[in-house]
Amino acid sequence: MPESPVPVNLAERLARFSDLWAQKKVADLNDYEIKLAKLKGEFVWHSHPETDELFLVISGRLTIRLRAGDVVLDPGELFVVPRGVEHCPVAEEETAILLVEPVGTLNTGTAGGPMTRAAETLDGAADRVTPAPAG
Repeated sequence: MPESPVPVNLAERLARFSDLWAQKKVADLNDYEIKLAKLKGEFVWHSHPETDELFLVISGRLTIRLRAGDVVLDPGELFVVPRGVEHCPVAEEETAILLVEPVGTLNTGTAGGPMTRAAETLDGAADRVTPAPAG
């Protein structure tokens, strides 16, 4: 029996947690995870050799440091870090972001270390994003 389509309310999901640098999975899309995170301060320099990484700023301001120069994102802006490119996210103020990455992508990529955390779900299971029925 098909599930009833239910939208994911990003503001409501963001209100459910306060921990920083912890990715919270809110939906699955094919072989990708849609994740929310709250950031403040500086993360670690890292790369993802197997995948690109999409950052979309919901609130606050995010600087993505790249060896080639910084990318600054305001709310409503997104940037895709290409696979294999070393980067370091920095948020001077608390910033809420949405990430799109393949299932199982580690937040610290190849860097590892104490900030490595697997994505968690907010309510025990991520919502499946499915297309609306045609009609």
